[in-house]
Amino acid sequence: MASDQNSDYGQVDDSLAYGDYDGEEGERGLIGDTYRKLRGRPKPQQGTDPNVNGGPGTSSGLGSFVFDKLHGAVHDIGSELTQRLGGRGQHSHTHTHSGTQCAHGMHDNSQHRFGSFAPQRTGNDVKWFVDGCGYMWAVSRALEQAVQSIWILDWWLSPELYLRRPPSRNEQYRIDRMLQAAAQRGVKVNIIVYKEVTQALTRKYLTPTMPRAHHEKLCLVDGKTAFMGGLDLCYGRWDTHQHPIADCHPSNLDDIVFPGQDFNNARWVIAQMSCVEITGEAETYSVMDFQDVNHWQNNKLNRKDSSRMGWSDVSISLRGPVVEDLRAHFVERWNFIYNEKYDVRKDVRYSRLTFSQNMAGAASQTEPGASLYGYQSYRSPSRSAEAESQHQAHSYDQNQPSGASPYQNNQPSSSPQTTSRGLEDDSGQNASRGFGAESRPTSSHHHHHLRLEDEARDLGEDIRGRFEAGTRHVFEQFPSGNEHHNRLHGQLQEAGIPCQIVRSCTKWSHGVPTEHSIANAYISVIENSKHFVYIENQFFITATSNEQKPIRNKIGAAIVDRILRAARAGEKYKIIVLMPAVPAFAGDLKDDVSLGTRAIMEFQYNSINRGGHSIMECVANAGYDPTEYIRFYNLRNYDRINVSRSMREAEQRSGVSYEDARNEHDEAAELPADTSRGLYSGRPNYQQYQQATDQLSKQTGLSTGRWDSVSECYMQGGRDIREVPWENGDYPEIDAFVSEELYVHSKVLIADDHIAICGSANLNDRSQLGDHDSEIAIIIEDPSQIESYMNGRPYRAAKFAATLRRELFRKHLGLIPAQDMERPDQNYEPIGVPNIYDYGSREDQMVMDPLSDVFLHLWNTRAKTNTDAFGRIFHPVPHDDVRTWNDYDSFYGHFFQSPDKDLADKKVIKRPSKYMWGHVVAENFSPGDQGAREVKELLSTIKGTLVEMPLLFLIKEDIAREGMGLNAFTEEVYT
Repeated sequence: MASDQNSDYGQVDDSLAYGDYDGEEGERGLIGDTYRKLRGRPKPQQGTDPNVNGGPGTSSGLGSFVFDKLHGAVHDIGSELTQRLGGRGQHSHTHTHSGTQCAHGMHDNSQHRFGSFAPQRTGNDVKWFVDGCGYMWAVSRALEQAVQSIWILDWWLSPELYLRRPPSRNEQYRIDRMLQAAAQRGVKVNIIVYKEVTQALTRKYLTPTMPRAHHEKLCLVDGKTAFMGGLDLCYGRWDTHQHPIADCHPSNLDDIVFPGQDFNNARWVIAQMSCVEITGEAETYSVMDFQDVNHWQNNKLNRKDSSRMGWSDVSISLRGPVVEDLRAHFVERWNFIYNEKYDVRKDVRYSRLTFSQNMAGAASQTEPGASLYGYQSYRSPSRSAEAESQHQAHSYDQNQPSGASPYQNNQPSSSPQTTSRGLEDDSGQNASRGFGAESRPTSSHHHHHLRLEDEARDLGEDIRGRFEAGTRHVFEQFPSGNEHHNRLHGQLQEAGIPCQIVRSCTKWSHGVPTEHSIANAYISVIENSKHFVYIENQFFITATSNEQKPIRNKIGAAIVDRILRAARAGEKYKIIVLMPAVPAFAGDLKDDVSLGTRAIMEFQYNSINRGGHSIMECVANAGYDPTEYIRFYNLRNYDRINVSRSMREAEQRSGVSYEDARNEHDEAAELPADTSRGLYSGRPNYQQYQQATDQLSKQTGLSTGRWDSVSECYMQGGRDIREVPWENGDYPEIDAFVSEELYVHSKVLIADDHIAICGSANLNDRSQLGDHDSEIAIIIEDPSQIESYMNGRPYRAAKFAATLRRELFRKHLGLIPAQDMERPDQNYEPIGVPNIYDYGSREDQMVMDPLSDVFLHLWNTRAKTNTDAFGRIFHPVPHDDVRTWNDYDSFYGHFFQSPDKDLADKKVIKRPSKYMWGHVVAENFSPGDQGAREVKELLSTIKGTLVEMPLLFLIKEDIAREGMGLNAFTEEVYT
């Protein structure tokens, strides 16, 4: 509300988020201490580039690994090559290997930008989706309209997942039913799923395959519409913008949103024991993320006691020439798996996929106005006809050459002149099904170009002349995407959004030389950013130098380099990082089963602000306050479980407990796809309970279903939580409130509101190195511009990057309305229907300028206000007040842990904890209804879900080595 937002501007800024470290030490002053300790050192002279903690130096860029061999005579040429083909610094290859040079034959030295297998292609249409509700609705729309093929590549696919909610009113939109219906109407369906998902989730079976996974999330429909990003089509990913974590519906079980296994909390649930008197032993249970995915009924989360964990994510939908590269990636993977696993077994159920690919990624236009794929592309209302007709519309910088991006190492952006990959097909879809069909061999998607090492050796005596001739040849041979298309087809390619597919893959995962073009893109975009970088990612594990073994990716070095350049030049420059507070789904961090999570947290803190070589320490060692340039944040939310009088009345009238009736509802929701309709018939508890609810008054109060979740209260236009009604039932209101980390699963980087990278890759070694997990991502540079501001000055921003960044900022700040799952708008539709965004609204203006002092104050005071309220009410960990394990015990363990006790009969049981995990620490408040009012008063100060990242958490402890130790194998798994 307006009054609440205006009050933010008057609050005192937070010392941890953007603190002033000139004053006395405070509770959050550790980073300030580090800065003060190092501040006395003389600052480097302007323009110098000292070696900070073994950090990045100033050697040449992309070609350095080759031309170092030639030393003096080639030194000047290497510098020139850097200016023409490379980026700043030495990070493009050293992020992968311990030395400064890649092993011979290690990579496919593609001539495409960032070392990608694919060129940048224009003529595309791209659309963003924030969170799973709209995204999965769009996927369902595409699946039900598919006429030729559906290809799905996922880390995990849950056949029983409902793409539209609530399930009881959308039975036909369960994935298995949709795929079955598609197959029955003749659509060819091909699905690749990572097979070791169970081991990867539970960590109970650590096998040598664990450091590797197929992690892409990709869905291709009819070879024309693509969906990709961070969202798997699996349990736990569907969510709305307000992220409700309560799902009790006492007045109507058919309103349940998350049935069965889909209602999960990836953290350990410590249950309050209730039957010690009956059995002599305490009943306890613990549920980790999808512990038994094949038997949903083993999910023992009691909806009356426990919350789910919300899921914040980003995915996209696209059409256009760039889809050709996604198709090629899928075919490569399918055929590689077929050759490795099925061909050798002579398994006749499957065969290779084949398809023809136009190198320009576009078929000939058949009629004026038609797009390259035969569909009518959307033209933005804000895009002028002149802009639509331009082919190289990177007008980000008036001084930038036409067709060049300021974020690339300026390598040629298209591919050799060939119209086919040699992957033939005779179908309209250009692909055979891959099941029992006659197989035909395919050629590799890669064209192995002349390696730079060979080119360097061939320079010979007249090296300068050969270099000049070679570079001219390269630029002539590999023109821009539009130029190449025009050469092939003799016509102009339709203007659109330039996009490029990048990936991480290698011989084990894809049968190709190692490619780490995602990491190359991250590094280059960060190095070339001018104003700010925004990162949302599930992990943040990176190195600033080779001193941070075993971490090898050098995205951190690029961050330090860019910050120091800004600091020395006196530029206002910001990096904002949003990530989970607790990665990898741990519960009690002190338990040995949380070793993996603690290891990840230690690696992350050592990347951020600890260990001697972290990003913040490198900046501080150079004489600058790191918090002026980079900050880290998490997300957290709350809800209220509707265990009010309406539930008690329904249970009393029906003679059935809510949980028994709910279990039968979930059983019906999980029945096999071919089960005939009438799923809920013959279920006595469910039917008896539902009949009793018909007798309840549903006109007002808690029986209307309106307050089955109160998550709207921290969103724009939501009801003030202090005004939300409650009637005590079996639980007092104070015990009905729950809170949980909102899990950040996005894999997004946005720079300068001009360029966006979105895909499946985490910011860690597993995703970035190329020889670990396989990943796919897309680089989007929208030439369509919108009016904006940057650091208080008028600014032309790219429409796609700017609107996505603003939508995310607004959601985290509670500046968008709660999302209605049953009222779809344009943002629920697949590509072809543009995103809607309320340009110029008050809320839009509040986040428009990411460098303005007003915005930064709003962002940081909101994070601090929310953090303080959650800390007082729920005592969540991690928290800055917890710096030792003793602090952990007093802040968290005293209230939520269940300590082991040896009984006289030598049995070991767990005694009841004082409070269930995630519930209010009631003793901090007055007894009775007054305590509930005090809690609601504090909750009313929370807007959105943004909180500070606790950088002081367990700062005095060795987090990972408390309990079980790490070894080389576990380091490989968790980095």
